[in-house]
Amino acid sequence: MPAPHSPEFRERAVALARLGDKPIVTLAKELGISRSCPRNRPAQSDADEEGGTSGRLTTAEKTELAELRRENKQPAPENEILKRAAACFARENVLQK
Repeated sequence: MPAPHSPEFRERAVALARLGDKPIVTLAKELGISRSCPRNRPAQSDADEEGGTSGRLTTAEKTELAELRRENKQPAPENEILKRAAACFARENVLQK
C-alpha cells in the first residue's frame, strides 16, 4: 500500500482535478498518483463537506465502518471456543447422572 499523501497534497489534487484543464490520466501521471485518485477524490471531498447527505460515506464513516468490520470478525473464533466448552460441560453433566 502506498504511503498516504498529506492533506495539502490531496486538496491541491482535488483542485486541479476540478479545474479540468488537463485530462485526468495526464494529471495523475504528473502528480505520481493512480488514475482513480483524481476521479474519486473530488467526490469524496464533496461527501466530507456535505456531511454524508449526498448518499456517499464520509471519510470518518468509512474509517469507523472498517474498524467495526474488523471488530466484528473477532468474536467468531471466541464464540466457537465457547460453544465447544459448553458442549464439553454438557457432556460431563450428562455422564455424571
